Amino acid sequence: MARISEASQAYSFSRRAVLFGGGQAAVGLVLAGRMTWLAVFENEHYKLLAESNRVNMTLSPPRRGWIVDRNGVPIANNRTDFRVDLIPDRLENREQVLATLQQILSLTPEDMERIQVDLKRAAGFQPVAVKENLDWERFAAISVRLPELPGVAPTRGFARNYPLGAGVGHLVGYVGTASAEQYKKEKDPLLVTPGFKLGKDGLERSMEAELRGKAGAKRVEVTAHGRLVRELETRPDEPGKNIKLTIDALLQEYVARRLGTNSGSAVVIDVTNGDILSMVSMPAYDPNSFSDGISQSEWKILAEDDHVPLMNKVLQGLYPPGSTVKPMNGLALMQAGVDPHMRISCSGAMRVGNGVFHCHKRGGHGPLDLRNAIMQSCDIYFYEMVRRVGYDAIAPVARAMGLGQKFDLPFSSQRYGTVPDSAWKERRYKAKWTVADSLNASIGQGYVLSNPLQLAVMASRLASGRALVPRLIAGTLGEPVAPLGATPEQLAIIRDAMFGVVNAGGTGGAARMLVPGVAMAAKTGTAQVRRITMAERRGGVLKNGQLPFKLRDHALLVCFAPADNPKYAAGIVLEHNGHTVRNLDTPMIGRDIMTFLFDRERAIKSLHEVEPTWGGDYTTRIKAQADAFKAAQNAPPPPAPEDAAGAVSNIASEAADATTSNTVDPRAAERGSAEIEP
Repeated sequence: MARISEASQAYSFSRRAVLFGGGQAAVGLVLAGRMTWLAVFENEHYKLLAESNRVNMTLSPPRRGWIVDRNGVPIANNRTDFRVDLIPDRLENREQVLATLQQILSLTPEDMERIQVDLKRAAGFQPVAVKENLDWERFAAISVRLPELPGVAPTRGFARNYPLGAGVGHLVGYVGTASAEQYKKEKDPLLVTPGFKLGKDGLERSMEAELRGKAGAKRVEVTAHGRLVRELETRPDEPGKNIKLTIDALLQEYVARRLGTNSGSAVVIDVTNGDILSMVSMPAYDPNSFSDGISQSEWKILAEDDHVPLMNKVLQGLYPPGSTVKPMNGLALMQAGVDPHMRISCSGAMRVGNGVFHCHKRGGHGPLDLRNAIMQSCDIYFYEMVRRVGYDAIAPVARAMGLGQKFDLPFSSQRYGTVPDSAWKERRYKAKWTVADSLNASIGQGYVLSNPLQLAVMASRLASGRALVPRLIAGTLGEPVAPLGATPEQLAIIRDAMFGVVNAGGTGGAARMLVPGVAMAAKTGTAQVRRITMAERRGGVLKNGQLPFKLRDHALLVCFAPADNPKYAAGIVLEHNGHTVRNLDTPMIGRDIMTFLFDRERAIKSLHEVEPTWGGDYTTRIKAQADAFKAAQNAPPPPAPEDAAGAVSNIASEAADATTSNTVDPRAAERGSAEIEP
């Protein structure tokens, strides 16, 4: 047996003591290092965490910049708003909370249904609007009961306001809450801050970066249980930038009202510089409704209206321009070498090959030169002359006048139409251009399509003799304006002919102005949207008043005034108007719009005389329509779509497609154009 000496025991103890002491020292160093790291290097991090337990910071939505007209009149501004939202992931006892809110806020069954749907759709962090634009008493009643309403977030802030309502719906668009997809994409906490809304359509969407501004922040000191101790220093929000438009708000409202019950659009342009003074599509939605959270009833009314109030007809509607292109075609004929004084005899029909092509005046106009052909809107004259020179000589002038042209405007959805020629048809249909194609195009039908803005630009270029470019944002530098490729003498002939349309026995006599010293020049147009069968021809072609709304002709007008020194030009398109009501037809609408620009008192007086016969102004009619709809409902309508902006876009796109689906008629020239009587 080995004997353990006293020396070996001492050595073993010393070694263990050293190891143990070394271990303790190492642990001490680690702890000291960790404490040093936490106390020195991580000081700021934990200080912030401790501060966050003591201080709550919430973002406050920035005030959006205003959208104002050329004179500073607000088109979109902000109003003080008391609102209540729900935060789904903080909501407890949902049914009890909702019942309390219903009682305090007097929520309707439709409101409750909408809230339930929104809660199901929302992500946990996404606020759901309960009620906006509350009075102080109800807002205070919610605020004092917050301890028993977990998940309820009352907010005092600013809400978007549109003073002209539906009169600017398609111009400015609307704002709404960010979708869950937008938040997941951007990860910006502002997007889920109660009360924050961003642009969803129109200028509100395209100018979002300028209008949004920067969020503010509110800091409050709280106890460990979250009770408020005191408010600390806050960071104010930075309002968004104001946007000034070229629009005249008073004219915009007048045009919207003067279009009456039509499904149509009008654009007014300042001939001196290309400023868009008015851009109206009616009927329209009230952007206040969308911004506040559109109800199920309102959505159903808008979505099912055959006048398609969700579609911006100015930029998305494409229409055969009809006879409104005849002045432009006349200019192209002169540039192609046609003598404007040469006469063509109109007998009411013209045979080309195996086909017979008709004029709108079945008995014919007799011998006509270019001026009188435009005044009387004679189809035979343009058939014959365009047949001689070929439409390939006309198409470049049509493009130079603005048809088919893309304009740099702050809108995401625009359609640009078609100016056809032989090369275009070969690319599109792999087919040769025919004489019938030329005859169709000569009267603004067949493959020719344009939007109302392009027609207004065409009128402004005829009036000014320059290639004006439309401008909507005031203060922006416009493109250099070049003169048109036409001589002053040629332009004078066209302008004189358009003067005669209104003032010398032409087709637009109803547009004659009553303002002393001011005369208007114009060209009327009609575009048929249906194919007339041979059986109907044999039995008698039905008049527009006998047809359903969707089968009636479109009515169009281009005009400028004063005729001798143009200052303003306009393009008007009325879908399926059919010339059925005289004071709702294009000539009198064009006359009154131009009258407003020179004598507002006279124009407003005229409007007040006829507006009651249409059921009042557009705001009154929208309310009456909503009241009638609600009275007729036996059950609540289905909920509005989760992505309202996407649904609006889809409906507008389908409606825009419908404007062109039945208008390209290979036999349009055979029946001729349809013109109204002076």
